Order: sequence, then structure tokens, then C-alpha cells
Amino acid sequence: MNEQVPITPEVLVPRLGDQLVEMGLLTQEQLKQALKYQAGQGQLGKPCLIGQALMELGFLDRAVLDRAITEQIIRLRSALVKANHNLEERVQQRTADLQEALRQLSQLNQLKGNFIANISHELRTPLTHVRGYLELLHTEALGELNDDQKKSLEVSLRSTGRLQNLIDDLILFSLASRGELSLQLKPVDLNQLISPIMTRSNPKAVDRGIVLNLELESSLPPVQADDEKLGWVLSQLLDNAIKFTPTGGVVILRVLRNENMVMLNICDTGIGIAPEKIKEIFEPFHQLDGSATRRYGGAGLGLALVRQIVEAHGSLVSVVSTPDQGTTFSFPLLLAVPKTYQQE
Repeated sequence: MNEQVPITPEVLVPRLGDQLVEMGLLTQEQLKQALKYQAGQGQLGKPCLIGQALMELGFLDRAVLDRAITEQIIRLRSALVKANHNLEERVQQRTADLQEALRQLSQLNQLKGNFIANISHELRTPLTHVRGYLELLHTEALGELNDDQKKSLEVSLRSTGRLQNLIDDLILFSLASRGELSLQLKPVDLNQLISPIMTRSNPKAVDRGIVLNLELESSLPPVQADDEKLGWVLSQLLDNAIKFTPTGGVVILRVLRNENMVMLNICDTGIGIAPEKIKEIFEPFHQLDGSATRRYGGAGLGLALVRQIVEAHGSLVSVVSTPDQGTTFSFPLLLAVPKTYQQE
């Protein structure tokens, strides 16, 4: 076994020979001889430091060598202190830059939320007038219509309805982006909440040739929720499931009791989502198919709002999907705490 080199100050100084030449304590020729001598000792199994080689060859004595090593260590220490100081300054600058970037991003989000809210409110007023007159025409309050005129007005009314829903979504998104999404939590009877939702969604499913089923446990206790916003979430998820399920498919709203909570599942046999794309579906104004000829419409706000509303309830949305087989959106809700009354 080769003898190990002892730990000495010389071990801590890199390129000691070059430093001694730079200091004028050693010539380049002497350094070459010392390096050759060091290599020879190593081949004999006698590890030898460059300082030891210089002393054994008589080029330097111990005092000169120790002084040179000490000076080099001091230089290295000073360089290290300076490097640490520079690093701290860079970290502080980067931290300040990040804080400024976050401030600007927060300001930009605020401006975006304000812009969307203002535009949405400005759109809502003229749309209300347009829809009002269309309804007057459709009900023949302003005169009789023939069948073709009625059909044309029905198409217009459906279009204004979709536009109204989009504006409402934009307003809701602007509130959420500004942190102003408030919930009115109270005990909610899921049977009463879900029944009209299924009634509204069923014609859409029938039009697309899709079977819409409800699997709801009987005697479910109330959950703690905002009934209006929870109803919007379920309607949105059902509409999405119907939209992305081909003719002949099935969409199921399944509600199950699970200890102190209720699990809501919206399942479909639709086109599914690739695993690497699942995170993207919750990004606002984002469409997985961004082409000009995309098959499925929408502003890309629905699922972003679904996640924000569900998270505002203290819950999380999970997604399980297989391309060409279907998707399931799930989230739990806590049961409502029964009110207790103190006796006077």
C-alpha cells in the first residue's frame, strides 16, 4: 500500500511552484528539476510534496517555504472573502430583481382583471338590450312572424345566450384574478341543487346523441358550499363532458358519500386528455387545440374558474384521463356542520 501524503499547509495551496517563481524565490529551471524529482520519488512509492522536493534539492529552506505558503494562504483567503462578498451582492440584486418582477406581475394581473371587468360590464349593457328586443320579436309582441323568421330569432337568441354566458364567465374570472371571489357558504342539499342542472343539461346531451346519467346516493346529508357557484361548477363540467364526448357516448354525474365528505365525479367516455396536457387545461384563455380550425369552441375560461371556485371551497380538483377512452373530474366537499343551539 502506498504511503499517504500528510496533511500540511502546503496541501491547501494550489500550484505552489508557480507562485514561488512569481515571487522570485525560484527559477523556472529549478521548478522543472523539483517536479522531475517529485515524479521520481512517486514512482519509488515515496509520495513527495513540491515543497519537500525543493528543500531536499536545497533550492529553498523551511523558513522561506513557510513564509511563501503563509502569504499564498492569506491571498487565497482574501480572494475567498471578496468572492463571497460579490456573491452576496449578486444574490441581493437577483432577489431585488425577482421582487420587482413579482410586483410588476401582480400589477399586470390587477390591470388585466380590471380591464376584463370593465369590458365585460360594457358588453353586458348593450347585449341586454339586444336580447330583450329579440325576445319581444320572438314572442310576437311586436307583430306576427312566419316560421322562418321564428327559427332565425331562435338561433339569434341561442347565440346571445352563449355570449351572455361568456360575459358572465369573464366577470367571474376578473373577480377571481383580483382575489375578490367571495363565497356564501351554507348547507346545500345536493338533491335539490343537481336536479335542475341535469334538467338543463339533458337536452344538450340528447342533441349530441349522448346518454346522460345521474348516480346519486339517497339521503345524502347537506354539504358546506356556495350553492350558486357549486351549481355553476357542475354545469360547466357537465357541459365540457358533453362537448368532448362523441355521439353514442355516456356522461355520468356520480355523487357518493365518503365518511365526513361527499365526492362528486363527472365521468365521460369522450376523447380524453394526454397526460402531459392535463396541467394545461386549467390555464385561463388556453385551448389544447389552438389552431384556427379547431373543432371545439370556447374561451378557455371554464376549467380555470372551476379550479378557482373548488379551491375557494377548500378542496382540490383531480383529473384522471385516457386518450380516446374518457375523462373523470373529481372533487370532495365537506359535510355541513349541524347547527347547535344553546338552551337559555
